[in-house]
Amino acid sequence: MPGKEEFVVTPYEVKGRIDYERLREQFGTQPVTPELLAKLHHIAGGELPPALARGIYYSHRDLPALLDGFAHGNPFFLYSGRGPSGPLHTSHLLQFQLCQWFQKRLGVPMYIQITDDEKFWSSKTGIAREETVHWGLENLTDILALGFDPKRTHTFFDSRSIAAMYPLAVRIARKVPYSTVKAVFGFTPSTNIGLVFYTALQTVPAFWPSWAEGRPVPCLIPCGIDQDPHFRITRDMAESFGYPKPALLHSQMVPGLLGESVMSTTGDRADNALFLDDPPEAVERKVRNAFTGGRATVEEQRRLGATPEICSVWALWRTQFAESDAKFAEVTAGCRSGTLLCGECKSQLLERVGKFYAAHRVARAKAKEWAESTIVTRAPRDL
Repeated sequence: MPGKEEFVVTPYEVKGRIDYERLREQFGTQPVTPELLAKLHHIAGGELPPALARGIYYSHRDLPALLDGFAHGNPFFLYSGRGPSGPLHTSHLLQFQLCQWFQKRLGVPMYIQITDDEKFWSSKTGIAREETVHWGLENLTDILALGFDPKRTHTFFDSRSIAAMYPLAVRIARKVPYSTVKAVFGFTPSTNIGLVFYTALQTVPAFWPSWAEGRPVPCLIPCGIDQDPHFRITRDMAESFGYPKPALLHSQMVPGLLGESVMSTTGDRADNALFLDDPPEAVERKVRNAFTGGRATVEEQRRLGATPEICSVWALWRTQFAESDAKFAEVTAGCRSGTLLCGECKSQLLERVGKFYAAHRVARAKAKEWAESTIVTRAPRDL
């Protein structure tokens, strides 16, 4: 539309200033309403996690039906994944923190996919296979450290789980014409055939419990809205197998610390993200130098206030570092009124980030002991 800033959001590229409501309309998804949040709160029997309560998860497909089914005794499972190309940063944790909350509250199984193959096929930086495998194991350990139940958590590590996945992937691949993936992802004649086949592999976890148990088992996939195109294909073929269409819960992307695009693992802007393996001095430098919505001078900011919605520091408070909605409201109001200056805001944030990193290191060491045990290596039956 004329006069509106253009942006690009695909599974392989995100650029421009995203109009999330416009994107939701383009993708044809439903908004996460206050009524839906109230339903979630009631079913879970406790406070919603920050990413839900503060509007970061803002879009869905078929979530009410899945929740209604659960309330009537039809449990679901969770599925989300990670394409490993480097260390995780804080925004990567959003979907897994939400999954951990669902698992803890509702006791549901979790399936994680580590797509070391896809990241090798899609990499624009020439990342080596050995690197994707290395980072896959590192990323998995960081994910499990968020508090997942070892008995209810399963991992498809693509290159290591291929014998388990392939029998179902073969059936899925037969139903996906090349014209579909070409239209959805914009593949060209130079696209390698690995990426063409990858949609079949990414679909496998969404159908696995139904396949394994021989009955329809509902699936919920929390993910960034940039991943929705992959799962539109999955949803389109589900009924042909007699499986439920997976429900989706989409998050917005966390803006980068430099005020440019979104946090990213790759590229030459390392200061644009808080990586989980950053040492304390790097974390402090990045936060201190982060882009804010403040004014040119202290006097002007005290008089006019700042703009939290464009501030990368406020975005971090919003995702997880404000421990309560009351604290988040306090930070937002102080920023907007000019009573909380950017330097003090960053100092308060750094205290909480430091505590999170320290706790995560301890939890990570424990998760490393059982991470390998979650990897699925065999199909559910001989085929």
